[in-house]
Amino acid sequence: MKLDGIGLFVNDMAEMIRFYRDALGFEIKETEDTQNVYLIKDGTLFMMYGRENFEKMTHRKYAYLKGINGHFEIALYVDTFEEVDEKYKEVMEKGAVSILEPTTAPWGQRTCYIADPEGNLIEIGSFNKPFDR
Repeated sequence: MKLDGIGLFVNDMAEMIRFYRDALGFEIKETEDTQNVYLIKDGTLFMMYGRENFEKMTHRKYAYLKGINGHFEIALYVDTFEEVDEKYKEVMEKGAVSILEPTTAPWGQRTCYIADPEGNLIEIGSFNKPFDR
């Protein structure tokens, strides 16, 4: 099996579309009243599904965390330490919730954490060199 993508189950699709499009720069073509979002971000499929629709489709109810979701993170990479600081400031001005201000970790990564409007953790980090997979 190969990893196909990452999906978020969301309450307020319009708010989440605005955040990921306007604050993080994801190219989302769907309108804010859509049921599902599918896009490719840097070669990775990224999806957002309305929670109610997913529950209807699977005929189940799910428990959702309230507040900050500490179960996973979405990691975004930038090429330089300076970009970590710049992107952090930029997304904070666009409504992100600060979890950890930019800091340089003992392992040599400059990183920061924010949360999206529904509490999902997003890391913006760099090892001060272009991304190398």
